[in-house]
Amino acid sequence: MSNFRKRFPRTAAGAAAGLLAGYAALAAAELAASLTRPQAGPVTAVGSAAIDRTPAPLKDFAIRAFGENDKLVLQLGIVAVLGLLAAALGILTPRHRRAGCAGVLLFGVVGAAAAVTRPDADGAADALPSLVGAAVGAAVLHLLSGRITGAATAPSRGQGAPAERWSRRGFLAAASVTAVAATGAGALGRVLTGRRGEGAVASREAVVLPAPASPAAATPKGAVLAVPGISPFTTPNKDFYRVDTALAVPRIDAGTWRLRIHGTGVTRPRTYTFQDLLARPLIERDVTLTCVSNEVGGPYAGNARWLGVPLAELLREAGVRPPSRGGRADQLVARSVDGMTLGSPVEDVMDGRDALLAVGMNGEPLPLDHGFPVRMVVPGLYGYVSACKWLADLELTTFDAYDAYWVKRSWARRAPVKTQSRIDTPKPFARPAAGAVTVAGVAWAQHRGITGVEVRVDEGAWQPADLAAQDSADTWRQWSFPWSATAGGHTLTVRATDATGVVQTEERTRTVPDGASGRHSVFVTVT
Repeated sequence: MSNFRKRFPRTAAGAAAGLLAGYAALAAAELAASLTRPQAGPVTAVGSAAIDRTPAPLKDFAIRAFGENDKLVLQLGIVAVLGLLAAALGILTPRHRRAGCAGVLLFGVVGAAAAVTRPDADGAADALPSLVGAAVGAAVLHLLSGRITGAATAPSRGQGAPAERWSRRGFLAAASVTAVAATGAGALGRVLTGRRGEGAVASREAVVLPAPASPAAATPKGAVLAVPGISPFTTPNKDFYRVDTALAVPRIDAGTWRLRIHGTGVTRPRTYTFQDLLARPLIERDVTLTCVSNEVGGPYAGNARWLGVPLAELLREAGVRPPSRGGRADQLVARSVDGMTLGSPVEDVMDGRDALLAVGMNGEPLPLDHGFPVRMVVPGLYGYVSACKWLADLELTTFDAYDAYWVKRSWARRAPVKTQSRIDTPKPFARPAAGAVTVAGVAWAQHRGITGVEVRVDEGAWQPADLAAQDSADTWRQWSFPWSATAGGHTLTVRATDATGVVQTEERTRTVPDGASGRHSVFVTVT
């Protein structure tokens, strides 16, 4: 026990040295990334690589468990793991100095490899932040471990206490300077990164959206129900769901943005600027988007008013024909500036539906989080095969020749939205009072439309709900059901029927590979 007490201060100091070295490494890397490319920072690069290599079911679990905080949880997890490893290296280094420092350098190599192998990598320069961070971390660990080693080997004076106290003071002084310097470097890096994004923010603020040549039809009277707790017909931008793989939201200056259209069957390749798109006749449409990761009754669906260029027109100008008219390409691959790829059926985007390259959302330029300056919107398809944000490239190809990002990860190549409905109110495990209770929610079957919604109480008969007026086949539809609630526990279940006559199935499936199916139920206790 006595020996342990003597060794414990050195062990704790070693762990602290490792943590400080890791902190300094990340701060230096963040500063270097702010001078090169923020997306090349080690946490972002390693996190993105982890996302790319995560099995589809695990990604699906992360979205279900953490929602839109899944990226934050991943980043915190990476930092926590790095912290544990840094502490372990710190404990090792006083005895094996070279091995400990080499371990820090090895992590830098891993981060650099992750950065340069990203789809959006900007060459060897993307390795620089991780390598700089590793070099700084190794130097700090070498310095601080030397202070600890000095504590054990310094010659004694008298009883030895003065030498030991001096060494501790020296370690604490060096550690304090390291912490202050690392904090300053990290803060400077965040400031510089923020300034790099100012051009994108300024260019968005300068955008004046033109009036649409084809405005959206006025929302029909009766399409919006005044029921407390129901999802609003139009989802505000701040509340619209966000599901993507971008750990760092791309910040793109609209003035330098370009879109390229090329590939199989393209007889006239085209490149467009943002102003080129704004100068064209724009159309405005209400369209509900749904994420394939949305569980039955889940929150990842939203309705917005989009402004944009008809996608089919751009493709026709490039000489593209759909397969039904002899076209050689059956897949349109959309690429984001961050390297994400989504594959849409050419037939679907050219069959007359309002497939858009959207520049506006609910009356304002696209928010940065939702794809500024340009994103795709295709009614009737799940987002992972249609809703590419931060769009940069459209390539015509075939499904046989190329698998897009999610298809490589076990998701289906073609993914029409399934007929779904959701109970918004009452909430699960609510305790409404006996008597008149309004059950209400939304139902959707984009590009087909909803023609009926039914509600069942416990195992009773299905009863028709009251439908709000339909805006269009591409939007969700609100519904309500007057329930005479009796005391006790009850299960409420909803199902919808689309315009093709298909009734929402009760067969329960998970989201992989082409979207969840089943019927939404909530349990309530009537008091």
